[in-house]
Order: sequence, then structure tokens, then C-alpha cells
Amino acid sequence: MQADPFDPSRLAPDVLTALATMAAAADGKPPLHTLPMPAMRRAYREITTVLGGDAWPMREVRDLQADGPLGPIPLRRYLPAAAAAPSAAIVYLHGGGWILGDLDSHDKVCRRLAHAAGCAVIAVDYRLAPEHPAPAGPEDVLAAIRWLHAHAAELALDPARLAVAGDSAGGGLAAMACQALRGSAVALRAQVLFYPGTDLSPGGDAFPSRRRNGAVPPLTLELMQAMSGPFLSSGLDPRDPRLSPLQAADVSGLPPALVFTAECDALLDDGRLYADALRTAGVPVEYVELPGMVHGFIEMAGVLPAAVQAIERSGAFLRERLA
Repeated sequence: MQADPFDPSRLAPDVLTALATMAAAADGKPPLHTLPMPAMRRAYREITTVLGGDAWPMREVRDLQADGPLGPIPLRRYLPAAAAAPSAAIVYLHGGGWILGDLDSHDKVCRRLAHAAGCAVIAVDYRLAPEHPAPAGPEDVLAAIRWLHAHAAELALDPARLAVAGDSAGGGLAAMACQALRGSAVALRAQVLFYPGTDLSPGGDAFPSRRRNGAVPPLTLELMQAMSGPFLSSGLDPRDPRLSPLQAADVSGLPPALVFTAECDALLDDGRLYADALRTAGVPVEYVELPGMVHGFIEMAGVLPAAVQAIERSGAFLRERLA
């Protein structure tokens, strides 16, 4: 697919400023998708550090480990001052295209969300490709959520008040978790999906937003291919709902959803179509498309007021659903 030319006039003024800051931080380095994996991961973490704003103070931040299919899964629990005991909990799944991101890259996002929701947030450091292609990441996510549910009492969490949230690839993983855990002992109460990646199948390549916004930074078609390729290198069918939640035959009976998309994001249609599918299946859905925004905005809360507002709205949604 050939992306349409990048038209900066479509972007909000503060987004243009943020992109200029990112370009300055890159300081003449090659495009992100051309960097070796260690350098790509460092650059991604630096971007979130520069644009994420202040690190909201927490009453407690504690690193944990869940039992995973191939060993311990690192977690990080954030407890804001307002959290009661036992606290409701939001499992947060970071973005990064299945190859980037970790507990530190989304530390500021998790702190802001914990403050806005007034309850615990638990970040999951799931395995990444290319070292661990699909379905390693999805397996870790499910194992971590089940472990948190089983060990809730010792972590001062309420196992009956769990929700899931995530951005980009993490948004797709959050959607996947809701599908995979439906009808199980782990009854998730809500899902918040920030510009989720929901379709890695060949059909997803034809989504109009991927052509219309495929040259809009920071998520270009070239970067999408550089990310999805290693994740799919195991040969698993990309239509598998663990990788492409939009391909699931049945999305009924899932937790109420709040879905954010960005007008100038290649993944706009991924989120919009998934929200439509949920609504058609009878799932309560709130859908918000932010004008002039780009992919990754939730990580830019230090410079984008729209990101702050999205987190605040997410907090209010989760407070209500986890009450």
C-alpha cells in the first residue's frame, strides 16, 4: 500500500510542536524503523521521557513478578494516595508495536492513570519480539492477569474489581485479554483502549486510515512493518484473535469499553471498527476520536492537553465501572 503524502496542516498546532521536539531529540539520527533493535528501544524510551511531562507522585510504587509460561513476568504496582484497601486495579499494557516499550517507557502514563482513577494500576512487562514472537506477549498478558487475580489479597487488591487498559499494541492486547478471559473466573469490569492495534491480518492493510495517515509521524507504514514483522515471525496465522482481536467471530459479553482514536493515526480504523463491532454485539461502548491528534498521543501528556483530558476521562470511566 502506498501512503498518501504527509499534510502537516491536518495536525493540531500542539501536535506539530511535539513532533518538532521529537525531531530535535533525534538530532539527525536515522529514522526509528531503520535503527538496530537496542537503539530503537532506547530512542523510544527517550521520546516518552521527553514528552510525558511530570511523574505524578504515588503513595507507593512496587516492582513485582508474576508466574509466566517461561519464567517470571515483571510487573509494577502503582498505588495513588486515594486508593482504598483493598483497591480496585487496572492492568495496564504498554504500547510499542510488540517490539518496544517496558515498565519505564510508560511509567508516567501509569502514574497519571492511577491518579485519575483513584485506584491501583499494575503495569505488565510482557515479552517482546523479535526475541519472543507471537504468541509470547499475549500469553504473558493472560498469565499476569490470572496471577494478579489469584494473588489479589496479598497485594491489597480486590479481585472482583479488575479492569484492563492499554495503548497501541497494548490496546490490542487489552482487547485480546477481554476476549480470552470472557466467562472465566477473572471477570474484568471494563476496558480502556487507546488507539488500539486490532488487526494484523492482510485485510487490515486495506483500511483507509492506513493509506490516509500512513506517512504521518510518529507511526508510519514503514515503522508498522518494522514492528509487526518480528512479532509475526513465528508463522502464527495473523488472523488469530490473539493477534487480531477484530477478527474474533464473537465479541459479545465483553466488558464495557472506552475507545480512543486519533484523527491523523494510521490505526484510526483499527479502533473505530473494533468499537463498532463491540457496539453491534451489544457491548456498552464510548468512542472518542480526537481531532488533529496522532498515534502515541497518550504518551505526550506533558505537551498535549488532549492527552491529559483523555486520561482524566479514562479515570472517570474507570471509577464508575470499578465502584
